[in-house]
Amino acid sequence: MDQSVEILNRALKREKEARKAAERILEEKSRELYFTSQKLENLLDEKSSELQGVFENIIDAYVVMDFNGNILKFNEAATKLFGYDIDNEEIKVASLIYKEDFQYAIDCFAQLTEKGFFKDYETRVYTKSKEVKWVHVNGSIIFDRHQKPIAAQGIVRDITAEKASEEKLKASENRLSTLILNLDSGVVLEDENRKIVLTNNKFCELFNIKSNPSDLYGLDCTYSSEKNKVLFKNPEDFIERMRSIDAAKETVLGDELEMLDGKILERNYIPIQEGGFNKGYLWTFKDVTLNRTYRKSLEIQKEKYYSIIANMHLGLIEVNLEDEILMVNQSFIEMSGYSEEELLGKSDQMLFPVEGGLDIIKAENEKRIKGISNSYEVKVKTKENDIRYCLISGAPNYDLNGNIVGSIGVYLDITDLKSLQIQKESLLSKLERSNNELQEYAHIVSHDLKSPLRSIDALVSWLKEDNKGKLDEMSLKNFELIESTLEKMEQLISDVLDYSSVGTDSNDKADVNLDQMLTDLTTILYIPEHIAINSLNPLPTIQGDPTKLQQLFQNLISNAVKFIDKEKGLITIDVEDLKSHYKFSIEDNGIGIDKQFHDKIFKIFHALNKSKDSTGIGLSIVKKIVDLHEGQIWLESQVNVGTTFYFTLKK
Repeated sequence: MDQSVEILNRALKREKEARKAAERILEEKSRELYFTSQKLENLLDEKSSELQGVFENIIDAYVVMDFNGNILKFNEAATKLFGYDIDNEEIKVASLIYKEDFQYAIDCFAQLTEKGFFKDYETRVYTKSKEVKWVHVNGSIIFDRHQKPIAAQGIVRDITAEKASEEKLKASENRLSTLILNLDSGVVLEDENRKIVLTNNKFCELFNIKSNPSDLYGLDCTYSSEKNKVLFKNPEDFIERMRSIDAAKETVLGDELEMLDGKILERNYIPIQEGGFNKGYLWTFKDVTLNRTYRKSLEIQKEKYYSIIANMHLGLIEVNLEDEILMVNQSFIEMSGYSEEELLGKSDQMLFPVEGGLDIIKAENEKRIKGISNSYEVKVKTKENDIRYCLISGAPNYDLNGNIVGSIGVYLDITDLKSLQIQKESLLSKLERSNNELQEYAHIVSHDLKSPLRSIDALVSWLKEDNKGKLDEMSLKNFELIESTLEKMEQLISDVLDYSSVGTDSNDKADVNLDQMLTDLTTILYIPEHIAINSLNPLPTIQGDPTKLQQLFQNLISNAVKFIDKEKGLITIDVEDLKSHYKFSIEDNGIGIDKQFHDKIFKIFHALNKSKDSTGIGLSIVKKIVDLHEGQIWLESQVNVGTTFYFTLKK
């Protein structure tokens, strides 16, 4: 029993000692745990402080909110971005979200609560000043130590400028795409594997492709080339040339391709390289059929007209502003006596114009610089020292921009014409002297012829007086016939003198009032009482010879009076204003003139009615006066009804 108690006591003692040992260990562990906890708390405070500093100084905005949408925290960047003071203002997330993006925000928040985060959320937000900004947001849930979600946080980056640049880039791409799509040249852009990246409507049109340009994207150009080679006149040459261009990887411009339908294409090739690596190839095709046809036609026309110019009998010369000869034709070479080699590059004054010709050409060249064209005569000396007369037509020569770069002269050799002109002037001078002499002769003859006539008339009068009462009736009639013949001869001599005087030059040109002249004529002319003169309109004032104009109207009125056979005679005078002339008419109701004689009555010595009052010269004088005043005369007449004389006089 005692032994059992002692065993129990020893066991109890050991248990107490073990408990004390355990308490000491526990106390030590507790002390260690306390110090460890203190270290952890200090470390946590230290890390929290560090993390707080990171979020305070991060470049992008940092936002913390609760699950009710209240903003709990802004860093400085967030305050600057949104414009709110978080310490003094209550802010709801909903007030920041752009109204059209609200549903998108709800969907992203649902993703946040479901997954605990979201990335690359791009949306528009309002600032405090209601400015709209684009932002990029990455968000996540904040948990407590028990892994219970207590808030949400997000990094907000302002991408407004990036979005604006992106929009501009898209707009530029759209404009470029539209431009390429509607270019007048076919365009094909290939990638490095020769797959079509971009093409346009014109390319499809040129190659008769019925698809839209977008349907060609991704097609292999090598295969397409093989398929389309049949469109060209030389298919294999087309393929071989394309392969060699592609293999060389060098820019090629202005390649010409002739198609079976007659079209001519101009092909350009530009390799696209970046950093020494091929990134693709750009091909352009342009229809130049019209240009090539026009150019060929232009060349044909140029050859045609060059041949004409080279062989025409007009000398052609082109000089620059320094008077250096740039071009001459064959006719000019023959005219000057110099070869083309001797002329080109030399001064055009090497033709050695004489008698002031140098001064003339110098003055004319100054006119060309001012853009003036004109013609002038000059006397020149050829290489063989022959004197020639030339008519030069000069004009300024312009470049494509309208600048004067020289002049062009056309030389016409007028030496023979000049000789004829000199001969003409000599003949005119002789003719003038002859006319003067003839006029003097006519006056002398008129005087010399009239003197015997007057003597004969006097002798007849004396014979009649001396034999008064002795002469029988037949002798008296013979004496009357002699007197009538003498009177007619004297009138004929006067008319011949008048006719010869009409064509002579007169310096007595003046303003003639025809209306006043007509009034004066009706006063001095013998007008029988049974004849009336009626003027329908006032006659104008014209430039002319007063004496000859009076003679014109006097002859026509006297002629009308002479041949009126009616009991009541009427002479009607009228005038019509034409553009450069006046048209006059003198109408009578006389005996009229048969139409077969209309062309004869203006010829000298042609009288339809033989009488002592008519010599057949009056109407010839009228025609000469009308011709002298640059007019015409004609008539309309009906036998036994009357005659109307029409004539025009230049204003």
